[in-house]
This record gives sequence, C-alpha cells and structure tokens, in this order.
Amino acid sequence: MKNGSRLAALGGVVVAGAMALSSCGSDDNTSAASASNAPSGKIDCAKASVNAAGSSAQKNAIEEWTKQYALQCAGANLNYNPSGSGAGIQAFTSGQVAFAGSDSALKPEEVGPAKQRCQGSNALNLPMVVGPVAVVYNLQGVDGLKLSSETIASIFSGKIKTWNDPAIAKENEGAKLPSSPIKPIYRSDESGTTDNFTNYLHTTAPKIWTWEKAKKWPNSTGQGAPKSDGVTSQVKSTAGAVSYVELSYATNNKLQTAQVKNGAGEYTTLSPESASKAVAGAKVVGTGNDVALKIDYATTEAGAYPIVLVTYEIACEKGLPTEQAKFVKSFLTYTSSADGQKILTGLGYAPIPDSVLTKVQTSVKALS
Repeated sequence: MKNGSRLAALGGVVVAGAMALSSCGSDDNTSAASASNAPSGKIDCAKASVNAAGSSAQKNAIEEWTKQYALQCAGANLNYNPSGSGAGIQAFTSGQVAFAGSDSALKPEEVGPAKQRCQGSNALNLPMVVGPVAVVYNLQGVDGLKLSSETIASIFSGKIKTWNDPAIAKENEGAKLPSSPIKPIYRSDESGTTDNFTNYLHTTAPKIWTWEKAKKWPNSTGQGAPKSDGVTSQVKSTAGAVSYVELSYATNNKLQTAQVKNGAGEYTTLSPESASKAVAGAKVVGTGNDVALKIDYATTEAGAYPIVLVTYEIACEKGLPTEQAKFVKSFLTYTSSADGQKILTGLGYAPIPDSVLTKVQTSVKALS
C-alpha cells in the first residue's frame, strides 16, 4: 500500500507484468479495449526497468501501450510520469528518464541540452499520437456550440465576457444563450497542449490573439488549473466554464465540445477521423531521422478539424545505456506499429496518418 501511495503521489504509472495498469489512472478508458487490442504480431521484447515522463495528453495511450507490451514481454517495467511536456523534456535533458513525451517538438534552445544528454547524438522528435484539442464548455441547455477561431481568441483574451455576446449569438442562431459570465480555464503548468492551442490562436486570429505561441499560458484571463486532469475537473465543476483539453479527456468525462470553424468555413465536429484529416497535410520540418511536423491550423481540407496536436516521443538516436536503448527501441517499435496505432481511436485519439507513420517507423529502426 505504501508503495502504491508513493507512486500515486509522484503521478507515475507503472506497468510490471501483464495487467498491472488495469485500475490505474484517473481515466479508466482502457480496460474495455484491452481484450481486442492484444498485439497480433510478435514483439521483439526488451526486459528492463525504464523511466519516462512528459505529456499528460498521451497518458491514456501510454497506459494501454504498456499494458499490451507487458502481455507479451514478461519482466518489462515502464514507469511513465504524466508530468506535462515541459517537465518531461527537463527530466529527459537532465538524464532522469530514458525518453520524454511532448506535445510539441523540441524548441531550438532545447536541442543543445538534449544532444548533450544523448552523448553528442541527435534527440529525435517522433510523432506517435494525434491528440485532437477539444474546446470544452459547461453550459446547460446549449449543446453543439459553434465557434470560429476569432471568437475563441476573443473569449480567451477576455474581450468576450458573456455567453450571449453578439459574436457568439451570430454563430449560433436559434440557440438559447444565457447572459451569464464566461469563465475561461487554462493550463497553469507548462504544457504542449497550451503551446498548440496558443499557436492555433496566433496563426488563425493574429489581430485578436497578439501573444506568441507558448507552453506557459500568456495572460491572466480566467483561472488556471494543473495538467489535463485538473482542467477537466475544473470545467466539470464550474457552470459557464470554457477551456481546451485533449479529446480523450473530453470524451471520458462527457464534457460538452464545441464545433470549430476550419479554413474552408465549415463548423467541424471533433472526431478521430476529422483530426487525422488535418494532420495528413502536415509538413515534415525535421531533417534526417527527425520527424518534427508543422501543422496547418488554417487547413481548408474538407471535414478537417483544425485544432490538433501531435504528441511526440523524444528519444536519443544513440547514446543511451545499452539496456535502456534496447527497451526504448523495442517499445517505440511496438507503439509505431499497426498494432500500436490501432488502439488509439478507441481511446479518444487519432492514429498518425500513414504518410507520416512510415517515416516514424524508419526513424525508430535507426535507434541504437
């Protein structure tokens, strides 16, 4: 019991043996999928005890992946701490973890420390999960809210303060919008979700959202809450709240989710399919085996949902201790396989499109 309490306090998720994760995590959305997600192919197992940390957006995917990996690989032990992207990269560059999860590729100022951590080799950005970002809200009697990027930017910059504001009413003809105040909730910790959401706002509504993209929320509009779980809980308990959170959290907690206007002028319902359409048009901006992507938030692709993040695994191309290197390569080979990717849709994510996934698989093969 003491050990379990200690791990819970650390925020870690441990898989040691086949089903150790079945009751872990705040979002129990993996157990139903487990039986049908058993890997159909043989995993080249690596038996080691490895620590990883970072993105809370990919926590539910990591939980299911580690569970399925452990089913075939007795003795495999992965401890993933969903501490947030910023904290995960810091843990990686300081040598505390074998790989990091991050909702954005390494920043220029992070590349040097990461290369040093990899003993002079490159740290690769490996896209592994498409995490659609839902605009969630708590407004009784108003389902299917429609919002454009300009309206979202106005809400989160404090320019629109009530739910019956003319800008919202114009986009939602016939809806009974209350005159109550809007209560924005933002991530208080450094977050790749915030980095992607602010990038979306700055890219698509620059005259309204004048802040640059950032992992740390850039203004004081609304109230902060830590990590994805904290944001979700705050929205659920606050009438009139609005926030941004990954689809898996929105789905698991049955939060109201807005339809968002894309570059083609469509108000698009968020789904794994509509999110994948947006990522299929992303450009690979990394070089060599680095698969960093640039998302087109103003996508005009029909049916594409525009606010998506790609959550990466940050891993050393070379330079890890032998036992860790073998585990990381084995585990990421599984997560980037057809078996690994097929579990994502049922967990509220979208799989990496094949056009990108083939590049990721090539890069994982190069790890040593």
